[in-house]
Amino acid sequence: MIKIMEKYAVKKVEKKKNICVEVPGSKSITNRALMLAAVSDGICRLQGVLFSDDSRAFLDCLFQLGFQMDIDESSRQVIIKGESGKIPNRTAVLHVGSAGTAARFITVFLAVAGGDYVVNASEQMKKRPMRELLEGLEKKGVQIKYLEKEGHFPFEIHSSGIPDTKIKIDTTTSSQYASALFMAAPINGMEISLTGERVNGAYINITLKMLEQFGISYEKHENCYRILPQHFQKNSYFIEPDMSAACYFYAMAILLKIKSVVRGIHSDCIQGDKKFLSVLEKMGCHVKEDKIGVEVDGSHLFSYHGLEVDMSDFSDQALTMAVVAAFADSPTRIKNIGHIRRQESDRVQVIVDELSKLGGHAKIITENGRTDIVISPSSLHGAEIDTHEDHRVAMSFALAGLLVDHVIIKNPMCCKKTFENYFEILEEITE
Repeated sequence: MIKIMEKYAVKKVEKKKNICVEVPGSKSITNRALMLAAVSDGICRLQGVLFSDDSRAFLDCLFQLGFQMDIDESSRQVIIKGESGKIPNRTAVLHVGSAGTAARFITVFLAVAGGDYVVNASEQMKKRPMRELLEGLEKKGVQIKYLEKEGHFPFEIHSSGIPDTKIKIDTTTSSQYASALFMAAPINGMEISLTGERVNGAYINITLKMLEQFGISYEKHENCYRILPQHFQKNSYFIEPDMSAACYFYAMAILLKIKSVVRGIHSDCIQGDKKFLSVLEKMGCHVKEDKIGVEVDGSHLFSYHGLEVDMSDFSDQALTMAVVAAFADSPTRIKNIGHIRRQESDRVQVIVDELSKLGGHAKIITENGRTDIVISPSSLHGAEIDTHEDHRVAMSFALAGLLVDHVIIKNPMCCKKTFENYFEILEEITE
C-alpha cells in the first residue's frame, strides 16, 4: 500500500551508508512492449512490467479496445493476446491520462488499425504537443474532430486505415511520434522518413532495438525506414529496470560520497539514460559492474568539479544533473535541452525557479536556437519545492534534501506517474 502524502519533508543524511536498491521496470520499455504485444500475433507474456499511472493508463486503453489481458501486479506480469494488428473494439472511449507515450502510441495505433474513437486526456496532457502528429495523420485521410483546442486532446478520431504509407515526421518536438509509427508500421507497412534534431535519438534507438527483439524486420537508408506488412510473435519479453529511476540513486553516490548499487542494471541495457553514468565518471566517480548490477562509487571524493555536458539525448536526467551541479565546486553547463520546456512542465524554467528557492543560481542561455543552462555553485538552504505536477521535479529535487536541512517536496505523489514508491525507498535510505 502506497502512503498518500501532500508534502514530504526530506531527511538530511547524518550517517552515510552505502546503498543497494531495486527500481521498477522501465516506463519507456513497458509501454513499447504493451504496444508491440497488442500488435503481435497471439499470446505474449511481459515480465518486469512497470505499474504506474502511465502504464495503467495504457493498459486501460487496451482494455477499452477489447484486448484480452491477464494482469498480475504482484508478480509484475502482463499477458496480452495480440490480434495481428487488428483492434477488437472498433468504437471506444479512451483516456490516456498524463502518459505521453500512451497518448502518442495509442493515437497512431487507432489511425493505422482503423475505427471510431474518442480520446480524452488529463489537463496536463492537454497542454502537451500533439499538433504535428495529428496534422500528419489528417494529411493521410484520418478524420480528427477536436473537442476543445485544435491540435490537442481531447478529440474524436475516425479512420479506415492509412492507404498512403509514406510518412515524414519531425523528431524535434517529440521522438515519440516516430516510435509510434515504427511500432504500428507492421500492420499495413510504412515508409517513415525522419527529420529534425533527434533522428538518431536514444528513444528512437530503444524502439528500433525492440522491433528487432520482437522479430520485426526493417530496412534503413539514411534517415528513411521501410517496414513491410508482417506478422510477428514474441512468446515472452523481459522489461529492464528503469535506468531513469536508477539515476537518482546513482546521483546519491556523488552527492553523499558513498557507493550505490541498483539491482538488475547492466551495461548492455538499451536505455539512453545510461549515459548519465559516464557523466558521473567524468566528475570523479568510479563505475563498475557485477552480476548484481552496476555500482557507482563516490566514496573516495572530497569534492567534485562541474563540467559541460550535452544532454539532448538523455534529457530526463537534466533535473538530476542540475541538483548534482548545485553542489559542485565549479560551474556546470547543461547543453541542448530546449525540448524539455514542453514536457510535463517547463523543466528548464523549473530548474531556475526551484534552485533559486534553495539559494542556488541557474541561468538560461539561448544561442542559435539552442537552449543551455548554467548552474553555479552556491550555499543552499531549505525551502518548499513546487513539483509542477512533474514526477522528475519531485524525485530530483528531493536529492538536495539529503544534504540540506528543511527541504520539503510539495505534492510528492506525482511520482505515481512512473515510480510510486520512490519516497518509501528514500525513507529507508535516510533511516
